[in-house]
Amino acid sequence: MRALAWLLVPASWLALATSAHAADPCPALRTQANAADVATRIAAVACQEHSIWFRPFIDADGHAGTTAVYEAESTRLADGSQAWRRVAAYWDDSDLAGYCHQQATCRDFIIDTPWSAAFVSWVMRRAGLAGFRRSASHVDFVRMAWQQPTQGPYQLQSPHGARPAAGDLLCYVRVAQRVLGYENLADNLVSGLPMHCDIVVAATPGELAYLVGGNVQQSVTMRMLRLDAQGRFADLPQRTALDPPCSPDAPLLCNANRQDWVALLKLNAPPSTDLISTRDAP
Repeated sequence: MRALAWLLVPASWLALATSAHAADPCPALRTQANAADVATRIAAVACQEHSIWFRPFIDADGHAGTTAVYEAESTRLADGSQAWRRVAAYWDDSDLAGYCHQQATCRDFIIDTPWSAAFVSWVMRRAGLAGFRRSASHVDFVRMAWQQPTQGPYQLQSPHGARPAAGDLLCYVRVAQRVLGYENLADNLVSGLPMHCDIVVAATPGELAYLVGGNVQQSVTMRMLRLDAQGRFADLPQRTALDPPCSPDAPLLCNANRQDWVALLKLNAPPSTDLISTRDAP
C-alpha cells in the first residue's frame, strides 16, 4: 500500500512541481549579467541574488517554499556574506538614505524598514538601466512610469491586459484596509502609497512568469504566476475588499500571490535578439 501512496497526490500538483523545477530560468540567466540588452542584464542580476539567498520561492498556487536564511540573520549566504550585511549593501550601493554603519543599529534598521524598493534600485543600477531613478519607495517607480511613459525607462500598463517580459516590474498596493485596482491607481499616485514591485525575469506564454523580489518573506524570493497562451496573466489572484483575513477558517485566502495587483511597468528598452530574453512589444 505504501508503494502506491504517491498515487494519492493530485496529478496537477506533481505536474506543477516538476515543470516549475525543470523550467526555472535563473540558472541559465544568472550567467548573463554582461549581456548586450538591458532586459537580460536585469534578469541576470536578479537571478544571481535569488541564487545567493538559496532560491526561496512562491509557487503558482501561492504556496511558499522553505526560506533558508532571513534578512537580519548573521547566517552566511551562498556567496559567503552575512544576510543582514547583504541587505545593508542594497541600501548602500544604491546611494539611498538610511544605511547605517554601526552593526546593532543597522540590523535594527533592516528589520524595521522595508527594503524591497532598495533591492529593485540596486538591481537596476547593477544592470545599467539608463534613466531609472533609485528610490526607497516603489510608488516612485510607478509614478514616473505614469507621468513619463515615453521619456522614462518604464511605461505604466494594467497588469490584467499586458504581456509581462524580462525586465518588467509587477506591482501591488500594500494597504490592508482597502483595494484600489488599476482603475483607481492614478488618483492615488500623488501620495506616498505603500507598494511592492517584483522584477520579471522570464515569461513563457501558456506556462509561467517568473519574478524575483526583495524583502519577500524576509528574503530574495522567486514568485511564479500562470500565463495564458497569449502571454497574459491567466488568473492573477486579486485581493478584494470583502476578503476575510487568512486563517484556518479561510485557507484559500492564504495564497501568497493574492494581492491588490495594480501595475505592470513595461520596460521601454529595445527588444533583445537573444531567444532566452525575447520581449513582447508593449
